[in-house]
Amino acid sequence: MNDATRNKLAGFCDSGVGGVRRRHVIYLSGYDPRGARGYFELFRRSCNRFQRLWPLGLNLKPLKIDSDDFAHWRVDLHGPNWRVATEYDFVRMETFIRADMAGPTMWQALRALGWCAGDVVSGAQFLIFRASWRFALHLLYFQVLALAWVAVAVAAGVLAGYAPMRHFGFAAPASIIATVIIGLIMLVALQPLAQRWRLIQISACWTTLRRFGRGRETWIDHVVTCGARRLIAAARKNVADEIVLVGHSTGGAIAPAIMERALTLDPDLGERGPRLALLTLGSVMPAVALHPAARRMRAIVAKLATAKNLTWIDCQSRKDVMCFANFDPVDGIGVDVGQQRCNPLRWGVSFKDMIAPEAYNRFRWDHFRVHYQYILAGDRPAPYDYVLLVGGPMPIAQWPARNREFMTALLQNEAIPGERRLCDTIVGTAL
Repeated sequence: MNDATRNKLAGFCDSGVGGVRRRHVIYLSGYDPRGARGYFELFRRSCNRFQRLWPLGLNLKPLKIDSDDFAHWRVDLHGPNWRVATEYDFVRMETFIRADMAGPTMWQALRALGWCAGDVVSGAQFLIFRASWRFALHLLYFQVLALAWVAVAVAAGVLAGYAPMRHFGFAAPASIIATVIIGLIMLVALQPLAQRWRLIQISACWTTLRRFGRGRETWIDHVVTCGARRLIAAARKNVADEIVLVGHSTGGAIAPAIMERALTLDPDLGERGPRLALLTLGSVMPAVALHPAARRMRAIVAKLATAKNLTWIDCQSRKDVMCFANFDPVDGIGVDVGQQRCNPLRWGVSFKDMIAPEAYNRFRWDHFRVHYQYILAGDRPAPYDYVLLVGGPMPIAQWPARNREFMTALLQNEAIPGERRLCDTIVGTAL
């Protein structure tokens, strides 16, 4: 390693010049019922892949369930002249999500229809189409599934009631009873397909998010309160160099609410003690805020957009149809804070850098798999790597501008020819 590379890496790793040695991450997942154990397994597999890709040391501690609200694990990442210890808190929402997705089949169908009708009547569907037609088509796909589910059940019931009355002379009351019974049976029979195709999950998600965005009471309020208290407690311990609140997908709408609540309870957060960062990955927040009645969500965004004691980075990928790519999450939702605006910084993430060419064409058409790539390791070292992002020595605020430079410095520092050649291929003339 030459002196120039050593000095460059020192600029990323030395805590005296802004590097991180201790980090506290608070993570909010998407609307996913797998919960803490499932996400720890995802993280563990990503760490295993990370170790095969990067010439760095990694030690992942076991998952520990703290309470009904939190679980945590720890990951230590190190090179020859730096080490970072990251406490990783997982906000547990799985019990609430599973309860949302449970319930009678009739209620699930009516809820899905209510979501569809609400978006059309309010004009939210039109506003989402205008903001991001690809995201709107993603939602429309599930709305069409909901309509088809109910339409097939109704059609089966009507046919079952009409045929006996027409051909066998059944009385009208008996035909009506047959219509209702057969319709309900068909609705229940099709429910496993609705579950498998994620219709139950998506409709439950958006029913809850619509209520939350409008300021109505939901279980998200409990999550926001607990998350804000956890963040404030971590800051007051003053152990970490940096506290990062991470929200992926649906968590990208809930994490800003947690940050806003924490800043309301303690306005000095980020001014003293650890640096404060909000990282939203493939966020669906704009679709929540674009509903005309979502004043609560827009007020949260307005406050964070002007919070000078906070670094908010919004990661978007053009290949992810389940996020708002190339979209301003403040101006785009109709929030104008004028010259006081300092957040967020948008970071366009290229998944093509992370996925091997032979797998990329298969990968790009699996929309849910693409949407999860923000929190997964790739097939090769790349300027965006989630494990390195939350576990490495560079402050979160520096990643969008310096990620390629940092990646190159790390690989050249280890002086492993194979990785250096790959790095040069990916980075090109970044230096």
